Amino acid sequence: MKLASRLRRIRTRTWIIAGVAAVVVVGGGSTWAVLAATASSAQASAPTVSTSVAAALETLEKTIDTSGTLAPTVQENVDFAVSGTVTGVNVVAGTTVAAGDVLATVDTLTVNAEALSAQATLAKAQATLAAAEEDDDGSDESAAQIAADEAAVAVAQADADEATAAIADATLVAPVAGLVTAVNLEVGDVVSGSSSSGSGSSGATGSTGGSTSSTTTSTSQFTIVSTDSWQVSLSVGETDVANVAVGDQVELSTDDGTAFFGTVSEVGLLPSTTSGAATYPVTVAVTGSPEGLYDGISVTASIVYERRTDVLTVPSAAVTTDADGASTVTVVADDGTETVTTVTVGETSGTLVEITEGLAEGDLVKVETFTPGSGNSGTDGSTEQGGTGQFPGGGELPEGFDPSQMGGGQGGFPGGTGGTTGGN
Repeated sequence: MKLASRLRRIRTRTWIIAGVAAVVVVGGGSTWAVLAATASSAQASAPTVSTSVAAALETLEKTIDTSGTLAPTVQENVDFAVSGTVTGVNVVAGTTVAAGDVLATVDTLTVNAEALSAQATLAKAQATLAAAEEDDDGSDESAAQIAADEAAVAVAQADADEATAAIADATLVAPVAGLVTAVNLEVGDVVSGSSSSGSGSSGATGSTGGSTSSTTTSTSQFTIVSTDSWQVSLSVGETDVANVAVGDQVELSTDDGTAFFGTVSEVGLLPSTTSGAATYPVTVAVTGSPEGLYDGISVTASIVYERRTDVLTVPSAAVTTDADGASTVTVVADDGTETVTTVTVGETSGTLVEITEGLAEGDLVKVETFTPGSGNSGTDGSTEQGGTGQFPGGGELPEGFDPSQMGGGQGGFPGGTGGTTGGN
């Protein structure tokens, strides 16, 4: 991951940035000296273009760039909590369900029997308590017996309530909405708690039929994943994680260019060092329900940890900074009068620099840009409009110089066939 700063324009201003610099590195110290001197000479003789650019307000963002993996927010493993024989399976893998939809049912013989037994135990405990209360003679012994019987009734009541609720659990419903991705259950299987056994190959998704032998598996009977709620798991380096906070906006995109957004929902406290460097897990909740997202795809992310609006900026080419660190710009008045003005600069982002003092929005500043290859004369009087095997400005190649080693234009420095500029 890497730390990035960038400016986003909130007011459109028309200005020109011109200037192209081409650097070619070749082997040999003497060759480098010749090329550097020639390039400097060509640049010195090249014309400049002046333009006026208005100081404009921008939005400044600081981001941490990283990558991660997309996954559904909801992935539920659903199993029967009661014992019994499966009497119905209502869904197959690929079925979309809503919360509360019936997935499967088991027979209620076992749970009914358990409920009746619990009710009988409760009735007996209540009768014992009633007898103790009737025989109460005010002694400590009678009080202790009554307290014990009351506790027994409370326990029996809880067991009876649980047994009654288990009858409802004989119908397994979807706890969340989503897509059923696995069904490991068949009619006739015998379930006990969260494990199942039966005549079918219940460990296979969407199985039908199977052997007659009974098998047991720890595989969940149903798996449901969300189709409209997603999250992204990211890794952030230890030097950057201090800048990340829950609620930070995150700009996301997939390899195919699909762009979407999210917010940081969790920042892990414990690092991982499996990659050789300490990184911290960061979870991002995707905003809304973007289309075209799939479980497990790679995602690039820019975590916006700082955003400043209405930042006054000018092109960095408009600012001159001397050896003492003082910065100036040339302000252009409406009548064309130019005034060198001292300014205080802030952060730089790309081709723009922040101005904290010395300018106001809309002030015009002068920008001079170097324009190579615009037709100025070379040493032999020719122009810089391309040539074959020549230096910028038109001079002939030095005797013994092998231009084929340059790797740029065909047989020459910049401006040869396939190069950029040069003389004829």
